[in-house]
Amino acid sequence: MVHIVDTAAVAGIDVRRVKVEVSITRGTPMIQIVGLAHGAVREGRERIRAAVSQIGLHVPGLRVTVNLAPADVPKEGSAFDLPITIGILAGAAELPASRLRGTLMVGELGLDGRLRPIRGALPVALHAADAADIERLLLPVQNATEARAAPGLDVIGAATLGEVLEYLREGVPPPAPISRPRRQGRSAPDLATVRGQRAAKRALEIAAAGGHNVLLRGPPGAGKTSLARCLPGILPPLARREALEVTTIHSVAGILGPDRGLLVERPFRAPHHTISEAGLVGGGGVPRPGEASLAHRGVLFLDELPEFGRRALEALRQPMEEGTVRVVRARASATFPARFTLVAAMNPCPCGQAGDDESACICPDSRVRAYQQRVSGPLLDRIDMHVDVPAVTWGELASPVAECSATVRARVAGARKRGASSPAGRPDPVSDPALTRSGRALLQAAVDRMGLSARGVHRAIRVARTIAALEGTAEVGEASIAEAIGYRDVTA
Repeated sequence: MVHIVDTAAVAGIDVRRVKVEVSITRGTPMIQIVGLAHGAVREGRERIRAAVSQIGLHVPGLRVTVNLAPADVPKEGSAFDLPITIGILAGAAELPASRLRGTLMVGELGLDGRLRPIRGALPVALHAADAADIERLLLPVQNATEARAAPGLDVIGAATLGEVLEYLREGVPPPAPISRPRRQGRSAPDLATVRGQRAAKRALEIAAAGGHNVLLRGPPGAGKTSLARCLPGILPPLARREALEVTTIHSVAGILGPDRGLLVERPFRAPHHTISEAGLVGGGGVPRPGEASLAHRGVLFLDELPEFGRRALEALRQPMEEGTVRVVRARASATFPARFTLVAAMNPCPCGQAGDDESACICPDSRVRAYQQRVSGPLLDRIDMHVDVPAVTWGELASPVAECSATVRARVAGARKRGASSPAGRPDPVSDPALTRSGRALLQAAVDRMGLSARGVHRAIRVARTIAALEGTAEVGEASIAEAIGYRDVTA
């Protein structure tokens, strides 16, 4: 007789149902796992033997064949330990097979019989909630909080294999863990803490309202990093659908942490410039999300932009255009969402003083050109807004406190409701009904005199739409176009 336990395999953020089929027959005592089981799945045989012995039971001294169906889907990770163990114990008549119907289970086993948290619990729970034949999800208690974000699903969190068996035999759910206060994520600094830089703050407000990429260029100590870290604080809160997307990516990456529920704050990722291409956009033998995907629906901050590896930066071009990253490997492929707002910062030259009236630049022209050319023109052309951040004067430091993040966030939310971030596809500069005659004429002059590229035209119109939305109008006039063109770097 074959006993079947429902489980799931996670590939990227996608989930596929897997059925663990267990057959126990006479023959050489062994556990054989088939069905494209790799690495940690095969090693689970030893964890299973040790964990079962800890609760006073034994794996049958017969030939145990475990098939992970469908057999042509690669199986990675240790989350198959629990369903394989339950299938074996059901085959050994240690628990009623009828209790397995309608239950999907995942979990890693420790040698002492404890259940350890797994990656991807939330996408598994969402998959189970959508399945008509699944009523409950059984998984490690550390993953229960995030799994309960899936609507209409009974989630049972267990701490040990013994608790799982007691539930399957008697229907007694494991005891609820003692609640403990959980430290909240660090909030973004308030925009009022940054003195001066009025033009840069205006650019950040536009970027927040329309989801535009920004390059901050200025000398060291001008406040570029502080400005970037304030951006999440003026973005509107995550909607539930967005929170599910963000939490799913962090769950798959294994950085969500135990006992965490839905992430409520927009992510802010600031990788070091030594990061690899795979670390930035995703990769690995088993595809994992990179920093670009971990910043989904939030902010990706690249400080000291020219210091990043050329290959890593060029790999960002596709996600900046499409909002997704596709990682293809010989054994597996995965697609990760990566719709982030890029904020990049750089000095104007290696010494950082070029263009500063107070400090003289000591860099030869050749070094300045070489430094600036570390970032390719096609990448710069994909950054909607190029903003100079000059050194702050004493008068600006001593000036009264400016607007706080809450005030700016309210304007951003209003602009988004008016459609600042909604246009899809490339706006047509000829037939776009929102463009006024004077706005279209100014745009044509920018193309003729400044050499604005086709991409630059489309992005300038998008920025102008956002500016108009912040002003409370649907018309994109000459003033909005002029400000948007002013943010373009026509030398890129």
